[in-house]
Amino acid sequence: MSPNPPTYEHPLQPPAPPLPPQQPKQPSWFARHKLLTGLLALVLLVVVVQAANGDPGETTGGAGGPDTTATGSSAPAQAAPAKPAPAKPSPAKPAPAKAAPAKPAAPKVGMAVHDGKFEFTVTKVETGVKRVGPDFLAQKAQGQFVLVHLNVTNIGDEPQTLIDSEQKVRDAAGRQFSTDSGAALVIDGNDVFFNKINPGNTVRGVLVYDMPKGARPASIELHDSMLSGGVTVSLS
Repeated sequence: MSPNPPTYEHPLQPPAPPLPPQQPKQPSWFARHKLLTGLLALVLLVVVVQAANGDPGETTGGAGGPDTTATGSSAPAQAAPAKPAPAKPSPAKPAPAKAAPAKPAAPKVGMAVHDGKFEFTVTKVETGVKRVGPDFLAQKAQGQFVLVHLNVTNIGDEPQTLIDSEQKVRDAAGRQFSTDSGAALVIDGNDVFFNKINPGNTVRGVLVYDMPKGARPASIELHDSMLSGGVTVSLS
């Protein structure tokens, strides 16, 4: 018996084709470009670090502004349109100040004025008089006598007494002077010295004031009684 049995080929099976020759394995692109690969890795590392920490050079100038990404600049966010501030009402224009009504001019010599039941009319003013009265009753002024001539009419419906001492004169300095009743008493025909006047009647006389030399009477305040408001007549 033969040690190796004979082999039989199938008449219908073709022979196996020969294998193509194997090409040598090419190294990868990264292996062939090691320097570029290292640079790309370094750039990628920097980009990752910037993305994690934020690049201060890419932030907006104002605090709290939107951050930009490390991979590219994004379009700036549009700020919301500011609402127009409400229009402030214009302050009301102050009304023009009304001019104070002009004070009426004080009555002057020759004008009739009223106080209570009396109507007074100053007719004349004399200054620089040294003495009054007849020789045996003459009264001499300490400074100068100022004589205020006037008419007094009772316009009321009952008698009213005229008191000469209630009629006050003031000079330009505002000093007040009372009548010199003793000097007024010696003037002949003087009817305004403590005289009771009936309704409708008029008396005439002189009020006498002893004032310093050089003083000028500026006004006289006339009263029908001790409690009346009085009326002022300019003597200047």
